[in-house]
Amino acid sequence: MRAISGLWRWRRNPLRRGTDLAEAWLALTVLFLILVTAPLVGAVTGSVAQGSLQQAVREQQRSRHLVAATVVRKLGPAPIDADPESTASRDTHSRVLADWTAPDGTAQHGAVIADLKSPHRGDHFPLWTDGHGRITGRPLDRASATTHAVLAGIGAAAMTAGLIEGCRRLIVWRMVLRRYARWDQAWDRAGPDWGRTGTGS
Repeated sequence: MRAISGLWRWRRNPLRRGTDLAEAWLALTVLFLILVTAPLVGAVTGSVAQGSLQQAVREQQRSRHLVAATVVRKLGPAPIDADPESTASRDTHSRVLADWTAPDGTAQHGAVIADLKSPHRGDHFPLWTDGHGRITGRPLDRASATTHAVLAGIGAAAMTAGLIEGCRRLIVWRMVLRRYARWDQAWDRAGPDWGRTGTGS
């Protein structure tokens, strides 16, 4: 935004073109829009995301339950591991056949990932399920939801600033193209007589 620093210089300069002043004022306007609009968009987006995520936290904490599961036997690794994080956590997690009781009182049995390094029959481990005993993920906590909302707000503000700056660059590019076209027209008019004695007299 060097054009902003040149705004005062162009104020009374006899070499100033109309596009020079327009470019400087455009840069000043864009700076103002970025300083005002981007934080506003970021704050609104973060606030909306925070409300939505905190609602999801409440729903997940209400519908998901931590139950105690019992290892029946250890299983081998899954043939196709769809979770990319499981490879990194293979040393602390094991695939086991387990029994657990659902919050509604029904007995459940199935293959699960246990937070055990070397599971043995009868070992207990925590397991998140829904009200009917189906396995679910850990519910989102409030701190993580707030972090996601803040990141969403920052991302929205950055995208807004980038969009405004992109529009400025597009307008300046069009102005430069017009300036070059005018120069070409001026050279076309002056070209045939350039350097001749008495030209213009």
